[in-house]
Amino acid sequence: MKAVLPALARGLLEAHLPADLDIAWVTTREEATAAMVDADIGWVDLFPHGLTPEAVAAATSLKWLFTAIAGIDSLDMAKLARDGTVVTNGTGINAIAVAEYAVMSVLVAAKRYDEVVRIADRRAWPDYAPGRIELFETSALVVGYGAIGKLIGERLAAFGVAVTGVTRSGRDGTLTPDAWKAKLGDFDWVILAAPSTDATHAMIGAAELAAMKPGAWLFNLGRGDMVDQDALIAALKAQRIGGACLDTVTPEPLPAEDPLWTAPNLIHTMHLSGRSQTKMFQRAAALFLRNLDAFRAGRPMENVVDLTAGY
Repeated sequence: MKAVLPALARGLLEAHLPADLDIAWVTTREEATAAMVDADIGWVDLFPHGLTPEAVAAATSLKWLFTAIAGIDSLDMAKLARDGTVVTNGTGINAIAVAEYAVMSVLVAAKRYDEVVRIADRRAWPDYAPGRIELFETSALVVGYGAIGKLIGERLAAFGVAVTGVTRSGRDGTLTPDAWKAKLGDFDWVILAAPSTDATHAMIGAAELAAMKPGAWLFNLGRGDMVDQDALIAALKAQRIGGACLDTVTPEPLPAEDPLWTAPNLIHTMHLSGRSQTKMFQRAAALFLRNLDAFRAGRPMENVVDLTAGY
């Protein structure tokens, strides 16, 4: 049985791998694409660009694909399903880091700490605080109340924020996908933490921005295509909402001339939330080894992706 694995994780994996596994350690896209042609197992997350879809597409006999990231929207999921490939993702690996980043972003927006930093850069000494919102007794809508969304909700609740989640099933008092948009005007903070699927494309557009509470902030920690960026820029210029904090945008990297860079009351954090940690590869390697053991033994694996739903 052949496995294609990232050389970056070799030090974490090699001593724990079964002796009968034929391993190709890869570093580049080209190496990964060539090695995946006859691979049974593939993990092709390569620095710095992450999951390598062309390597996955080259596979002809892939039984199991592992990735340390949560979003797999770059893959041809229909083909993977037809081929019978089991896909497991990294849901939960970055959850703590992203949740902390989300809470930081809400605090930055409430206190306008971005403005505080700019004032300090000018060596000025204001007699007012740029942001004077207390999180206590505000309300947040978290769209996508899964591994990351729940952690965001728990941390915001500790500040006295009333949190409402959105899930596909409406479990545990959360809102369903067909119900949350009608309630957008109830929330001070609207946080997108859902997986990227066809159903989430442009889920925040002109109508949703108009429905938000005046002064409310939008946060996107999901995928850039969840927000109609032109509509967002128009809403920010018209001061229809308080502001936005985007960790994810379209395209990435964002071109220097893109109007998002200069939109008023917009904070852009360059898709750094999941990278704001030091434990990603250790957690990913441990998850891979647990799943490898389960795969070889025919036991249920962790984080199996529903290829029809896309997550």
